[in-house]
Amino acid sequence: MSAHKYLKPEDIRRLKNYEFGAKAMVEGYLSGRHRSKQRGSSIEFHEFRQYTPGDPLSQVDWRVFARNDKLFLRTFEQETNLECHLFMDCSASMGFPEDSERLTKLEYASFFAACLAWLVISKNDRVSLTMFDDGVRKFLPPGSTRKHLNELLTTLERNQPGNGTSIIEALRRANPLLKRRGTLVLLSDFFCDPAELFQALNPYLHRGFRVHLFHLLDPSELDLGDRGLARFVDMETGERMVVHPQSLSQAWKEHIQQHVRSLRSLAASRRADYCLIPTTESYFTLLDRLRH
Repeated sequence: MSAHKYLKPEDIRRLKNYEFGAKAMVEGYLSGRHRSKQRGSSIEFHEFRQYTPGDPLSQVDWRVFARNDKLFLRTFEQETNLECHLFMDCSASMGFPEDSERLTKLEYASFFAACLAWLVISKNDRVSLTMFDDGVRKFLPPGSTRKHLNELLTTLERNQPGNGTSIIEALRRANPLLKRRGTLVLLSDFFCDPAELFQALNPYLHRGFRVHLFHLLDPSELDLGDRGLARFVDMETGERMVVHPQSLSQAWKEHIQQHVRSLRSLAASRRADYCLIPTTESYFTLLDRLRH
C-alpha cells in the first residue's frame, strides 16, 4: 500500500503491535464480530424451534418429525462481520487551532480514523466513512478491501474544513445510507445542543447501532488561560470579538464543563460511549485506552 499522509509505513508497523488489541476493540469495545441467530446453513447449531406457517420446509428437521410427529426447525448461530461507520465532523471549527505547530482537530480525527479503519479492515471487517459539515459532504459505503482502504485514506487527505456544523442534519440524511446496523464512531468537537444531538442519534440507537462519541477539543478550548487581550474569531460565522480572556475564563470553564457533563450523562442514559479527548494526547495513546 502506498504511503498516505494519515497512515504512514511507520504507523502501520506500529499498528501491527495492536493486532491483538484490534481483536479486543473489534470484538469488544467496538462490539465487533457477533453472532446472529439466522436460520439456514451456517457454522454452529443453536437450537430447535417449532415450525410456524410460512417457515421454509427445507429447514425442517425430518428426523425429529419422524420421532415426534411434530415439525421443528434447526436454527444456527451465524458469525457476521462488523460494520464500523466512521462519522467525521469536517466543519470550519474543526480547523482549529490555526497553528502549524499543533494538529488541528480535523487532522487529529483523520489520523485516528485512518488507524481505526486499518485495524477494522485488518480483521476482514467493513468500514464506511461519512464526512459532514452542515450536510453530508462525502459518503464512502462499507468496504473491507485494500482498495477501499486506499480510497478512504485518499479521501481523508483531500479533505479540508468546510462550513458551519449541523450534526443533526448530517445524521438524519446519513441514516438511510447505512443498510446494516453496526458500530457508529462519531468524531466531532460537538459544538451543538446535547439534547438535539441525541434526538438525531435515536434512530440509530433504535436500529441497534452501538454509538461511540469521541469529543475532540484543543486544550485551549478547555481552559482559556490567563493570556492578555485577545481577539476571538468564530471560525464558522466569521464573527470577531476582542476581550481579555481572564474576564471570561471562569465562566467559560464552567460552561464547557457543564457541556461535557451533559454529553456524558446523555450518553450513559442511552447506553452510548463517550470519551473526551484533548488533541495534544497521542491518538496511539487513545488506541491503548480503547483496548483496555
